[in-house]
Order: sequence, then C-alpha cells, then structure tokens
Amino acid sequence: MAKGVAPFDGAVDHRGEALPVLSKSSANMQMEKLLNTPMPSFDKKTPGSPFWTKLAFFFCRRTAANQFRTIEYSGMEHIPRDRGSLCASWHTNGLIDPLGIMLAHPKEFVMGGRHDLVTRPILSFWTRRLAVQPVVRKAELLRGGCSEEEATNLNGRSLLTLATGISSGFGCVLFPEGTSHDLAHMIRFRTGPMRTVLAAAAIAKGAGKKCPVLQPVGLHFRVRHHYRTDMWVEFVKPFHLPEDEIPKDLIAAVQKREWVEPPGDLVRSLRDGLRPHLLPITPNASSWDEHGAYHVIAQVEARMNKKRLNTWRSEVLAARSVRDRYQTEQAVEDSKPPEVNDPVVVQAKTIHRQLSERGLDGRDLDSSGRKLRMGNPVQFVGFCVKTALMAALLPVFILSLSPQLILGRFLGDRTDEGVDARTTYQFLAAMFGSVLLWPFFALIGAGLIYWNATNLSTIFSVDFEGFIETGSVLAMLSIYVLMFPLFWCSGRMFGLWWDSYVDMRKGFKRITASKQYRQNLEFQLQALINELHSTLER
Repeated sequence: MAKGVAPFDGAVDHRGEALPVLSKSSANMQMEKLLNTPMPSFDKKTPGSPFWTKLAFFFCRRTAANQFRTIEYSGMEHIPRDRGSLCASWHTNGLIDPLGIMLAHPKEFVMGGRHDLVTRPILSFWTRRLAVQPVVRKAELLRGGCSEEEATNLNGRSLLTLATGISSGFGCVLFPEGTSHDLAHMIRFRTGPMRTVLAAAAIAKGAGKKCPVLQPVGLHFRVRHHYRTDMWVEFVKPFHLPEDEIPKDLIAAVQKREWVEPPGDLVRSLRDGLRPHLLPITPNASSWDEHGAYHVIAQVEARMNKKRLNTWRSEVLAARSVRDRYQTEQAVEDSKPPEVNDPVVVQAKTIHRQLSERGLDGRDLDSSGRKLRMGNPVQFVGFCVKTALMAALLPVFILSLSPQLILGRFLGDRTDEGVDARTTYQFLAAMFGSVLLWPFFALIGAGLIYWNATNLSTIFSVDFEGFIETGSVLAMLSIYVLMFPLFWCSGRMFGLWWDSYVDMRKGFKRITASKQYRQNLEFQLQALINELHSTLER
C-alpha cells in the first residue's frame, strides 16, 4: 500500500458496510465553489470549451503513450453511434480508469466525478474548462462533509446535467462502485449511474430521441500502479434500458429541468441487471493471488499447446477462460467471490507467489512451461543501444522531465488514497508538469545553448555560433521552439529504455536464481502440469 493511507475509522453505511475512508482532499468540501461549477453546453461538439477540451486530450494521449508500455482498445464496434451511452466499469485505478475509456470512445464526453476534482489546485483549472460536474458521495455526506440538503441539491443538478448530455448523444462514464479500490473483485454497486441513465432515457424519450444505453467496459492493467504497465480497454455489447418501464411523471419532470428520483424498484432492477454484464470482464477473483494463479495456468497451458500469449489481451482472455473453468461457485449477491480450492488453482497460487517474490511471472517460463527461461542476447544488445541513446539525451531529460519524475514518485508513494491512486498522481505530475514547466525549461535550454555555443560547435561539429549570430532573435526563437519536441523525444526514449531495463532486470533475476529456488519451482511446475493432465483425462 502507498505510504500515508488513512486507516479505516469505523464509519459504516445503512447496511453496515464500511464507507470509503476520506482523503484530505475529498474531506475538504467547498460548497460555494462546487455550486459555481461551469455548466456544459450541448449545442456544440464538446460539452466544455472546445479549445481546452482538444488541448487536454492532446496532452492526455501524449502522456498515456509514455505512461503505458502497450495500450490496446477493442470492441468499439459495439458502441452505438446514433445515441448517447453511459460507460460503466469496475473502478480500480483512480483517474486512469475514465481516461482509458474516454481516449478510446468515439464520442465526446460529458463528465462527472468526485467533488474535489473541481476544487483542487491546478486540476480544477482544467476540469472547470471541461465542464466536469461534481458529485458528493454518501461517504462525504454521512461523515458530515456537507448537509443532506446541500448534497441533494448539488447531486440533483449534476446528475440532471449529465443525463441531459447523455440524452443529447454524448458519452459519459460513471462507476457503479462509487469509489476506486484495490480489491480483485467488484464491491457493492451504488445507484448513481443507474439513476443518471434512467433520467437520460426519460429526457430522450420526451424529446423523441433514441434511448441511450449502458455500455459495459472492461479495464485490464497488468500491474495497475506500475509505470509502463500494459492496459487493455474492452468494450462489450451494450446493455439496453427498459424504455417501456420509464414512468410518465419522470419524463414530464426532466423536461422541465427538474430532478426527480426514478422509481426505486426500477433503479435496483437496472443495478442488479448491470452487474452480470460487468462480472465476466473483471478479474472477479477472491484475491490477487488467485487472479495471478489463473494467469500462471493460462501461460502453462499455452506452452503445453505449443502456443504463445504474445499480448496482454491474449493473456487476459486465456486467464478468463481458466477462471470460468474452475470458478464453479458464484458470489452471493454482491459479496466477494468464494475462494477456489481446486488442486490446480491451489498449486498455481504457490507458483505465482514463488515467481512474484523475485518479480517474475508466467511470461518468464520457458517454452515447455517446466522451468525458467534463460536470458536473450538480442535483448542485451537492444538494451545497450537504448542505453547509449538515453545517455545522449540524458542532459535534456534531466532538464525537462526529472522534476516531474521526482514529483510523481513522491506524491504517488505518499498519497492517502491508497495504491489505486498511485498512477493517477504520476500521470498528473507528468502531464501538468510538462504543460506548466516546459515553457520555462525551454528558456533555460535555449539559454544554455546560447552561452555554450562555442563548445557545442566543437563537440557536435555544427556551427551553432554562426547560426545564432546570423539569425539572432529568429534563431533563438527557433531553438526555443525545437526544445519542446526534443523534450518529448527524451521522455519517449526514457520509456523505451525503461522497458528494456525491466526486461534485463527480469533476465538477471532468472539467471541468478539459486539452484534450490529453481529446483523447487520446477517441482511445483511439474506438479501443476500433472494436475492439468489428470484434469484433461477426467
């Protein structure tokens, strides 16, 4: 867990379940600012400011390309283009979860989120220009962060605004669990997304438009809080709403821009109907060790069948197939899935723990699946080449990106919001650090080139002195502008070098594993393969 995580304080909801522990930021309710949040406009292509929206997503795409080693999107053909959609997913990685969905979705989004998104320093500058609507969770209300009347008024306004945007054909993403968490399974669903999409359906029906849909989305991260991890965003078939059950009084109320709560029975029915659509596209395991065991089995079976799981998506699908095979008991209502005690899964758990203790996983097994594979000389050559290139760009990297790197690591490791928020802080530090600091760093870089033009001309055999003297102000302006793509290239090079470094580090751990460790692992793998063979024979 990240340092500084607030301990559970004993607060529970009306069902006796633990409320999310408030971070310092979420506990700081600023009602005046929240009520003055800019409203979105639905008569143009973007609900928020078109300029700031396009600029924000440009920066987000550039940062995501460096944050993740691989990014894959699938199933966009399932998203209806002729109506709005409310994307729903499990919530395990802070702001990275909605970001992953929005970067893949073909439509612009009307956005809602936890209230402090629109009051935090720096972040609020962007969220207010993107017209993000604040929502007060039950946790803030029950802990006295605001009065029930204030929460009702704010949430009613925000949910009605989001519903209007969805009915107008925009996308939206809300998380039924209501909070980001670090469990290997979904927690109990809240009703906010269901109430919002039902209001959107009522608005659309009253205006003669096509009814929006609930769009289930699977979010898959190899190790969600690691830099340069793998991400797969999976859109599946939409969940259509019961249009005929939407009451007329709800349709009449929302047409007058009044928030009226949809019928409780209809909300609960929709909530319970959505959960089975999301369960299959989440880990849905009793623990992360059990989840890791499914991936180990998938990797071993692939080798037994002379196949390779070359992508994160293929590994997730293979592990999902393994889980569905061995997970014979389903969770009661919305509780934790029962622990699987099949001998194959128990054996795979042991192997997963053995590999994890050395920072390895199923990809580190050889083609037989019976032992660790050795190092790859080609990878070593690639690492040397990337190290040389990174060394050449190191002065630029230190100038442009080291402050963000240090800040992201510092904030991510010390957040009081849990390990699921770690990547969020790293992402925001990288993106906002670049936006705010690069213009100043580019001045420093251009100044360093100006003052060291003679030495640079000698080192690189390029006449920097002559270029600066000839072009004067125009030359310095050109150098200043060129600093930005150079900064970006140094960041991309660092990401590629880091990938190679991680591969080499894992290779070193495989090669230096003790004889006893190897023998024990090989014994466990052979036992797993024997169990798999006996299962196939039954």
